[in-house]
Amino acid sequence: MLEEKLLEEDYLEIAGKVFRSRLIIGSGKFKSFQENKEVLEASGAEMITVAVRRVNITDRSKENLLDYIDPTKYQILPNTAGCYTAEEAIKTAMLAREATGIEWVKLEVIGDQKTLLPDMEETLKAAKFLVKEGFVVLPYIFDDPIYAKKFEDAGCVAVMPLAAPIGSGLGMQNPYNLIFIKEAVSVPVIVDAGIGSAADIPPVMELGVDAILTNTALAEAKDPVKMAIAMKYAVIAGRLSYLAGRMPKRTYAVPSSPLKGLPYKT
Repeated sequence: MLEEKLLEEDYLEIAGKVFRSRLIIGSGKFKSFQENKEVLEASGAEMITVAVRRVNITDRSKENLLDYIDPTKYQILPNTAGCYTAEEAIKTAMLAREATGIEWVKLEVIGDQKTLLPDMEETLKAAKFLVKEGFVVLPYIFDDPIYAKKFEDAGCVAVMPLAAPIGSGLGMQNPYNLIFIKEAVSVPVIVDAGIGSAADIPPVMELGVDAILTNTALAEAKDPVKMAIAMKYAVIAGRLSYLAGRMPKRTYAVPSSPLKGLPYKT
């Protein structure tokens, strides 16, 4: 099918690894690891983030997410969520790598407990250290094109700007900054945080960003599996719409049928 051919050719590459899906999901707030597994499978995602401080992937003696999700099939992305300093984030990333052997990390250093907005200085400090230690770093950042470039220059393999505050479900709040970030960096731009439903995804993907990460919108949906399926196709629709190129927006109406050959009236 033409659809399959287009999607096959339009892959996402991060740190030399190829992903066919441009949807990434999280692992927090689900009722069980089994539900998380079902949502992951329904979403078609090939990468899942795991908050090391909240979801067990390090202790094999207890129920472990990796008992449900095959790390040879999916890219596991340990997450430093819950860290408020560079030192905490570095320690958490080191612990995850020691326990799992996974060098990829979604780097989060939160600056404010109320808004959960990132502390950009502490995040950049941690990113520079972890890159030198051989980690594949994907930082969660504010939608700031200047800082996005700084993270790329520090050796991060992607940048993950927020669309809106974590868990807010508000959808994209500032499309212009996301466009500016996409123009500023050459690494993949993965929009993270703020997605509320599948309907929020196409407008973001139409900006030309490379992928979407969402968690709360799935976990808090009335039917997480159905929402996962909806998001799978929303990402595809938004990406194909971007590649197709939308029509220009106009102030006045333009007839959709050709006028040539119609009788002229004064």
